[in-house]
Amino acid sequence: MSDTLITYLSLRVLSIPPSSVSPTVAVVGLLLLWLIGLGAFAFGVLYITILVIARFPRAALPSENTYRTTSGSGVLVLGKLPHIGQDLDDDEQQQQQQRVDKVDVSVVVPAYNETERLPKMLNEAVDVLEKWELEEGRRVTYEILVVDDGSGDKTAATALTFAEQKGLPEERIRVCALEKNRGKGGAVTHGMQRTRGDYIIFADADGASQFSDIKTLHASLTAAETHSSRASSPGIALGSRAHMVKSEAVVKRSFIRNFLMYSLHTLLYVFGIRTIRDTQCGFKMFTRSAVAEIFPFMHNEGWIFDVEVLILAERKGIPVVEVPISWHEVAGSKMELAKDSVKMAIDLVVIRCAYILGIYDDGRKRDADKVLRKKKDS
Repeated sequence: MSDTLITYLSLRVLSIPPSSVSPTVAVVGLLLLWLIGLGAFAFGVLYITILVIARFPRAALPSENTYRTTSGSGVLVLGKLPHIGQDLDDDEQQQQQQRVDKVDVSVVVPAYNETERLPKMLNEAVDVLEKWELEEGRRVTYEILVVDDGSGDKTAATALTFAEQKGLPEERIRVCALEKNRGKGGAVTHGMQRTRGDYIIFADADGASQFSDIKTLHASLTAAETHSSRASSPGIALGSRAHMVKSEAVVKRSFIRNFLMYSLHTLLYVFGIRTIRDTQCGFKMFTRSAVAEIFPFMHNEGWIFDVEVLILAERKGIPVVEVPISWHEVAGSKMELAKDSVKMAIDLVVIRCAYILGIYDDGRKRDADKVLRKKKDS
């Protein structure tokens, strides 16, 4: 009876003549069809799940494309921020014409309720930048863009007051205030796209990283450029604390904090981030072209955004160098350890899957279309 039923099913499903079907072949065929159907169903469920929980950043509000700065006399000046998206559409000559007010280095500082820690960090940064000579006799030109991430305190006012008290010229410190909190990743992404520098670094407002190490990161990028066919080639220099894993600053941290750190490293390894030992240090420098190729395509606005930066760099073949820096623990972190660690783990899975499934756009199709248009025009 069972043999007859199997033969009948195989005839109906596989349309194979009875004489050529054995019960074993029929079972294998049905099993194969069942596995294909199950796989398709699982893929569909995965795709829909990732699509539903994937993050898509909101558009910037009109006021968030403006900035405030102080003149030498303390007068408040309002201006419109540039956008690096223009660099994707224009050739190098047009970019230079648009950036008549360009600077050598831009520093983006994401800040959320940082009235206490921000002045010290800004003071260290300004002291380093004011004395930095890129070439003999030529000091670096710079800007610091503080992105107030919807703070409930006087973070924005604190940055402007610091600039006035320090006697800084107009445009040295710009303050962009987000109307709604976006998260650290959102604040960094917003600021990085609205800078004027040839080299752009983001640095945490807590001042945990020694700011003078900016010179080491810059040297690493410029050294890499000497081996490139174009001076404006994409490149990233990551400040790294990996060499400090056995140091007192790390060893003395709580057990749970270190446990979560090692757990994140393990998860990163599983998901393919295996060459970078410290992905989360808030001290990373980019060439301008690297910013243009990465940050307009960012999606995650939480703590794990650094990993998406590295995933995009990997997908686009942008070279990344890890540079040891000096770092110390600073009290007052806004991270809720247990809660945010779980969010980071979930976000990591979503980011990887969203790019694999094509839910997230990484801009490579746009780049390919642009190259094709240039070939047609030429």
